[in-house]
Amino acid sequence: MNRVPDLHGEHLWLRELHAHDHDTVARILTHRVLTRYLGIDQMNAGQAHDTFAQYLAQAHTHPRRKYTLAVCAPDDDTIVGTMGLLVEDYGRNAMLTSLVLLPGTPVRGHGHEAGRLLMAYGFGHLGLHRIWAGHRSDHHHMASVMYAAGLRPEATLRQLFHTQGCWHDVTTYATVAPEWKRQAGTTELAILDGAPRLDRV
Repeated sequence: MNRVPDLHGEHLWLRELHAHDHDTVARILTHRVLTRYLGIDQMNAGQAHDTFAQYLAQAHTHPRRKYTLAVCAPDDDTIVGTMGLLVEDYGRNAMLTSLVLLPGTPVRGHGHEAGRLLMAYGFGHLGLHRIWAGHRSDHHHMASVMYAAGLRPEATLRQLFHTQGCWHDVTTYATVAPEWKRQAGTTELAILDGAPRLDRV
């Protein structure tokens, strides 16, 4: 299996999904508000169940291209959100995806930390060179999250995806390994110190 080790930050940590996370992930995927800014439409229960099964199967693929992880509060194994990384089929590039935090959880306001932990893993263990992310251009709160994660604006992709019955523009941000590593914190440097695995490229 290609499992990600637990990635601990100051305000939250990331871990692989477990079977008992099903109901929380299904709640996210079937929730009208929580899926509002994702690149997918709200799912029904059956679609959410099938998608969760695909998430669990990710660690069994080789080479692994998709990483959907659980976001948890410190000292608590309970899932309170999700964070993902999609490794692209060419070069050494990946996209951060699927950042969702449940309302009222103690990690709200620290979503950028989930991105930083996953970028440290990507630039370290996965040996990636470039990581990018995007948000719907009308989701104005996400700009500060992107900056806090160490990403910088890059482009606007016009009418990139179609959800809720209309097309949406997406604002993209990116960073490259040498640039991002210069501003990494102590926790992120510890993750980066793991030897890169370049056999997938």
